[in-house]
Amino acid sequence: MISNDLSGALQLLLVGMITVFLVLLIVIFLGKALIWAVNKWAPEETVAKKAAPAAKAVAAIDATTKAIIDATISQITGGKGRATKITKL
Repeated sequence: MISNDLSGALQLLLVGMITVFLVLLIVIFLGKALIWAVNKWAPEETVAKKAAPAAKAVAAIDATTKAIIDATISQITGGKGRATKITKL
């Protein structure tokens, strides 16, 4: 009686593990196929380039704003920090 129950349990364990393994293999291969299909047929996104905003940003920051930023950085860092580049976002 005990060996029959143990045999049935091991058989059920083996069938369950094989089933899970096969399902995971199917998921992996379908995922790879989906990635391949998207890379083959989907168009690549193009990013629009901005036209030199750095030159406009330097002209847009006046001397008063630059002095305020420099004073704030000096106060926060205890005089050890300084602004090397200021750009407007």
